[in-house]
Amino acid sequence: MIGISEIEAVAGRIAGHVVRTPTVDSPGLSELLGAPVTTKLELLQRTGSFKARGAAAKLLSLGAAERAAGVVAVSGGNHGIALAVMAAALDVKATVVMPRSAPARAVEIAEAAGASVRLTDDMDGAFALMTRLQQEGLALVHPFDPVVIAGQGTVGLEFAADAGELTDVLVSIGGGGLIAGVAAALRARRPGVRVWGVETEGAQAMSEALAAGGPLPVALSSIVSTLSAPSVSQLTYDHVSALVTEVLVVPDREAVQGSLDLADHAKVWAEPAAGCLLPAARQVLERVGDGAMLGLVVCGGNVTTGDLFAWSRRFGLR
Repeated sequence: MIGISEIEAVAGRIAGHVVRTPTVDSPGLSELLGAPVTTKLELLQRTGSFKARGAAAKLLSLGAAERAAGVVAVSGGNHGIALAVMAAALDVKATVVMPRSAPARAVEIAEAAGASVRLTDDMDGAFALMTRLQQEGLALVHPFDPVVIAGQGTVGLEFAADAGELTDVLVSIGGGGLIAGVAAALRARRPGVRVWGVETEGAQAMSEALAAGGPLPVALSSIVSTLSAPSVSQLTYDHVSALVTEVLVVPDREAVQGSLDLADHAKVWAEPAAGCLLPAARQVLERVGDGAMLGLVVCGGNVTTGDLFAWSRRFGLR
């Protein structure tokens, strides 16, 4: 398990390389949901998502020989963007392997940062290529690496320090690196806070793992590529099973509506991986009743206007 001392140590190392993102109350979301809402705006992080934290943490932990050899990662979007940008900032050569289903904008940003982007037909092929490149000498930057998870945990460290009173914090789940780190930090700093995970239908790696008693491969069909991990890891599973109250699952349509609601009511342009928090927040409020004070980790904003409007038309949203 990742301890608070590890997260604090990583926070010190990455402080000069990442943004301490704003923690702000949202009157608009509070009115919309009928309960006080505080947001942690990770979409204002370098590279547009929390992923810059874990990427920076891992890159800074590498030895000289590993940095000279270069690094490799598999990504459906944000992890690859973060690695490409942070590697360029630290003068490390990066290779990012993405499935062709990854957002075109993510590929463009990674390439513009100087990374070598390798596209594969699917995520299985991406992991196979990553393994081969790792065997050829590249250092792996994996989203489930303990150092990466500790880096993501700095989100929770800052949230705990900067937010007012909270009873329930909602965190999106792809493979679980963010929620593992955030839950470890929050439960250490604010033991009484409940942490809730949120997935979209067709990207249910953590909820299916919890039902099965451990990680397993899952079928992916969600439009939310940034949450579409083919499985969770034992480490992220262990953190969620020990520290998270429950993992909630919402339809893609509601996640897209959540992004529109964040724009309309919070004045925040967020991807559906963050939009899914709003329908889940309504579920939390139904369960915990009066007195809830919500915290939302708005994980990223790497979605184009074209993509979001296309999904809105697809689901008949206005």
